[in-house]
Amino acid sequence: MRLIKKLGAGFMILFFCAAVFGAEEKNEAKILLHGGNNGEVSFDHKLHQTILKDCSLCHMLFPQETGGIQKSVKEGKLKEKQVMNTLCINCHKEKKKAGVKAGPVTCSRCHSKK
Repeated sequence: MRLIKKLGAGFMILFFCAAVFGAEEKNEAKILLHGGNNGEVSFDHKLHQTILKDCSLCHMLFPQETGGIQKSVKEGKLKEKQVMNTLCINCHKEKKKAGVKAGPVTCSRCHSKK
């Protein structure tokens, strides 16, 4: 019985820490993404969460963590520009084709050189 209580308490602490420390980026309105030589990308994360409602639509390719895209590229799990070219631009083009308001479909509309 004590073991069960200890496991339950441990689980609650782990759950609380994951909720507190994982919530920051998940609920960020804007996230600044590394954009390579073309400049950084100010990504409206909250807007995409609201519209898409399914995190796995994007996060099937990379983890839900700060620097997840760059980490996956370094590990060889993603190619450079794969997320932008296969997810972002394609999704925006599909929405535009369907007559739905969509995001930009050209690189220069998101990347900002400073």
